[in-house]
Amino acid sequence: MAKEIYLTGITTTGTPHIGNYVGAIRPSIAASKDTNKSNFYFLADFHALAKNEDPNKISQSTLEIAAAWLALGMDTENSVFYRQSDIPEIPELTWILTSMTAKGLMNRAHSYKAAVQANLEGGNKDPDKGITMALYSYPVLMAADILMFKATKVPVGRDQKQHVEMARDIAQRFNHHFGDVLVLPEPVIDEHTAVLAGLDGRKMSKSYNNTIPLFAAEKKFRKLIMKIKTNSLEPGEPKDVDGSTLYDIYKAFATPEETAEVEKLYAEGIGWGDMKQRLFEYINDHISPARNEYDRLMADPGIVEAELKKGAIRAREFAVPYLDEIRSAIGIRKLA
Repeated sequence: MAKEIYLTGITTTGTPHIGNYVGAIRPSIAASKDTNKSNFYFLADFHALAKNEDPNKISQSTLEIAAAWLALGMDTENSVFYRQSDIPEIPELTWILTSMTAKGLMNRAHSYKAAVQANLEGGNKDPDKGITMALYSYPVLMAADILMFKATKVPVGRDQKQHVEMARDIAQRFNHHFGDVLVLPEPVIDEHTAVLAGLDGRKMSKSYNNTIPLFAAEKKFRKLIMKIKTNSLEPGEPKDVDGSTLYDIYKAFATPEETAEVEKLYAEGIGWGDMKQRLFEYINDHISPARNEYDRLMADPGIVEAELKKGAIRAREFAVPYLDEIRSAIGIRKLA
């Protein structure tokens, strides 16, 4: 029986934070060691262009994300870890898929509709003001990412499910015209994935500037933990774990036994300062070994670059012959 092919993309538009770690990085690192699956992980640097990011930020984010995944134990022998822009077959497939993609499908993309709505609410006469083709056709590039490696399973958050469904729609239309060439992917949504709140109590996101960088220096890491918003209950007053950012973060890292111990401390009225110190010490101990490796990789980017190049070679061993097959199906072939 053929292995399921799992594919995960990471957009290079920020510094990895603890929310990324518990929500995506940690389960992906574990999956990279599973010999019963074929796993592809890529740095989606072309996708970053749709967000009009500063070029230096994209480059720096690429290094930080790659170094973080490697430092945390990504198994690059059992999985393929590559940079999207190192695979020229992906943009070529994007154009091929664009020729088969209905404009009406792109009109329904959540990111495009949100941008149009923002324009309308802002009083702009042109609903498409400031909207680039990169943002508009973002789902086609994502479809190419997925279809290029015959991914059967794509782990995503609920907000990304639509993109996988669009990839299926595009693949089905292609196959209707040219035969069963493309593999239809399925979204995989883990309902139990932790979604952490940030410093201000809202969802941890770089958009809100409320994140706690995963590999912040120890002193800064403690300072950020101490800034987490809490209520005004005094030490000795029983506290509710529901809605407590400190508790939710602790639970995302701790064992069930350790979590039960903290629940008892909440009931007994642990002071917020004591809880923050406990949280800092626990997470700091948890990530310190990986932080040391991360710092080593950040100081020597050549090591990271070599890993990505190695991954690109392996990815292209798959992509080059498959694109030849796709080209032949659409009539772009050698004449003799």
